[in-house]
Formats: sequence, structure tokens, C-alpha cells
Amino acid sequence: MNIKISLLGLIEILSALSIGIFILSITYQGVRYLGRKRYDIQSNNLAYSIFTAAVLFSVGYMISGAIQPMISLFRLLAAKENDSITLAMSFVGHGAVYIALAFAAGVVICFSGIAIYTFLTPLDEFRELKNNNLGVAVIVGTIMIVLSMLTRDGVSLLIESLIPYPEQFPG
Repeated sequence: MNIKISLLGLIEILSALSIGIFILSITYQGVRYLGRKRYDIQSNNLAYSIFTAAVLFSVGYMISGAIQPMISLFRLLAAKENDSITLAMSFVGHGAVYIALAFAAGVVICFSGIAIYTFLTPLDEFRELKNNNLGVAVIVGTIMIVLSMLTRDGVSLLIESLIPYPEQFPG
């Protein structure tokens, strides 16, 4: 059994659970706060719940794009580092940065996409969500999910560009 790969698997599972729950909780609280404070949307509103679920899915999907760059980084670090504790700490530190970047990208993409969509349509989507319009909730939620699907690979590539790959042909 390869100890370094086992360590990677264990760290990935534990970090995905802990960081995933933490980030989704922050996202949920933020969306709930936005709905209550800015739009006076009550917690028993099904349309806003659908919207919130779409935001959570989109952000989670965007964060999942950080996994492959983290695995690439781990393989590079494992080739250089012999101590498992140092390797784990380095991986967790870099992974936290990658996940934070993916989280920020997910939030920015979701809300800028909705802001642009809301600007382009004559409908006030958030008023419709407040009025519990399920059709608007499904459309807006779908737009966020599709935007996250279309942009995830680009965000993943930007995160991967941060990996300190060795130069193939030093100049």
C-alpha cells in the first residue's frame, strides 16, 4: 500500500467533509441573510428555497473544480517531500487557498450572472421570488447552475496555474 496516496485520500475525504460543510453553511447563511435583509423574503418561501438550493449547488460544483489541481499539487509535493506530516500540512495549506479561490469564484459568478440577467430582463426576479413565483425560481436557479457548469473548467485551470510546476526548458 502506498502511504502517500492513502494519506491523500484520507485528507481529501476529511477536508471535503469539513470544508464543504463549513463553506455551504456560510453560503446558506449569506443567501438567507440577503433574502431577509435586502428583499424581506420570509424563511417559508418555497421559491427562495429553490433559489438558495441552486446557489448552494453552484458554489459546491465550482469548489469541486479545485480537486484536480489539488491532486496535481499533492503529487508534486509528494515527489519532493519525504515527511508525511510536512506533506499533509503543506497540502492542507495549499488546498485551503485553492478552495477559497474556487468559493470566491463561485459566489462571484453566481451573483454577477444573476445581476446581469436581472438587468437584461424587464422582470424583477427578486420581487417574484418574494412573491413565491416558482417558475422564476426554477429559471434563475437553472441559469446559476448552467453558469457554474460553463465556468468551472476555466476556474479550475486558473487554480492549476498557481501550481509551482518545474520548468521543462529553463531559459
